[in-house]
Amino acid sequence: MGTSSQTSDFFPIFIQFLVAAGFVVTTMVATHLLGPKRKSKVKLETFECGIEPQGNARIPFSIKYFLVAILFVLFDVEVIFMYPWAVNFKTLGVQGLLEMFLFMGLLLTGFFYIIRKGALKWE
Repeated sequence: MGTSSQTSDFFPIFIQFLVAAGFVVTTMVATHLLGPKRKSKVKLETFECGIEPQGNARIPFSIKYFLVAILFVLFDVEVIFMYPWAVNFKTLGVQGLLEMFLFMGLLLTGFFYIIRKGALKWE
């Protein structure tokens, strides 16, 4: 009896999954069948902000661009951890303060490592 009640607990999730999958399949089939079929050179041309495309879109970017972007996200996420700490500052007490100092110390260690390696220097 315990097994059937556990299985029936997941039935609404299964139904929701079927509805979601059915919606996706129905939408994809409908857009394929109802969408425009006339393709021309003008319609297949790249359009971006009304500016004529120039050159190849597959030119390589410097890895520095991606590195700076990833480092920004990494160090920006620390704010997500600092906000709940700041809200609960009084209830966390001295232990919470010490843990935040440890957290900030680890982040600063990583930051100084990145600076020392020259990851943020543009050539």
